[in-house]
Amino acid sequence: MLTALILAAGESTRMGTPKALLPDPDGRAFVARIVRTFATAGIHDILIVTGSQHDAIEAALTADRSPVTPRLVRNPDPSRGQLSSLWAGLDALDDDAAGVLVTLVDVPMLRASTIRAVVDAWHEQRAPIVRPAMGDRHGHPVLFDRATFDELRRAPLTEGAKAVVHAYADRLINVAVDDPGALVDVDTPRDYARVITEGPS
Repeated sequence: MLTALILAAGESTRMGTPKALLPDPDGRAFVARIVRTFATAGIHDILIVTGSQHDAIEAALTADRSPVTPRLVRNPDPSRGQLSSLWAGLDALDDDAAGVLVTLVDVPMLRASTIRAVVDAWHEQRAPIVRPAMGDRHGHPVLFDRATFDELRRAPLTEGAKAVVHAYADRLINVAVDDPGALVDVDTPRDYARVITEGPS
């Protein structure tokens, strides 16, 4: 079983308002949009790591009435960085989880087809890490096979999961996709306005 892990514990300081709750072009909260995208791709075990906005995220998901009900786990100290949220997610995984599809709530426009392409590549080759790419740019979700979990737990907070990605550089798979939404982070009001008015590019 693969689990989707959506990291949504950040304080959104550059945006000035919680990114998880921003409305997408259809008026749906970013976090709810991503849940629906994973569900459409056939991933029904979904974990969302939250922080100070835990209750508001839970309320947004309840209001959206997604076809799947994600599990929420709170990172007690998101200030330690993104890797600490990944650790919280790993700790909450079911024992039979074969891998995790990690994405950020900052990347709301990724397509279900991209998720399926990453999963298919993993099934075919069982590489330790699989991620989507367009040219020399790579995006989300990043699939970490269970074989990497111990190394993710030992990675330094200052480097995050990138340390593990670099360690597996000769064995990871970049899956070619045509999906700008998998690469576009929405970090600032300008980013948000561009995505809302123009779509990912």
